[in-house]
Amino acid sequence: MTTHLIDAIANKFDIEVKETPVGFKYIGDIMVKQPKEFIIGGEESGGLTIRGHVPEKDGVLACLLMAEMAAIEKKSFKKIFADIEKLTGKFITTRKNLTVKPEVMARFKDSIKAKTPSEFAGLKVKELNTLDGFKFILEDGSWVGMRLSGTEPLVRLYFESSSHQKIEAIQKDTEKIIAGL
Repeated sequence: MTTHLIDAIANKFDIEVKETPVGFKYIGDIMVKQPKEFIIGGEESGGLTIRGHVPEKDGVLACLLMAEMAAIEKKSFKKIFADIEKLTGKFITTRKNLTVKPEVMARFKDSIKAKTPSEFAGLKVKELNTLDGFKFILEDGSWVGMRLSGTEPLVRLYFESSSHQKIEAIQKDTEKIIAGL
């Protein structure tokens, strides 16, 4: 689950964003099957690829592209990010892993479906995306994501909002929901 900053930037330039399940193989698949439409693909782990490069995540490429951008723009990374924030607004993201018992893992999806929250921290759920776990998009653009780890007894929680205070409130409600499963 990746930041909606990408959507905000793409929207400013009228570029389509395709969201995939977790796993770079899905991004590589789009790159191979739709090469003319593909510009860049990346995921939360920091790896990305671009049209004309290998269809695998490449953290070194991400670093080199950032360095090239700073050199061409003759700006620090801090200034580049400040310029992006002026263009799109503020996007603060955080992630937390909750260790859960195996029985919670087994019933997680059914429990969330049965008790789908209608709000978090007083913000109404506007949309629910179930492409990869559960992503609750809230009325102000904030969101909370929940998905099971594929390798450990964990529920991975993802949060994004325009302020740390909102994230803390949303996170508190989310943890109460998970504790009640």
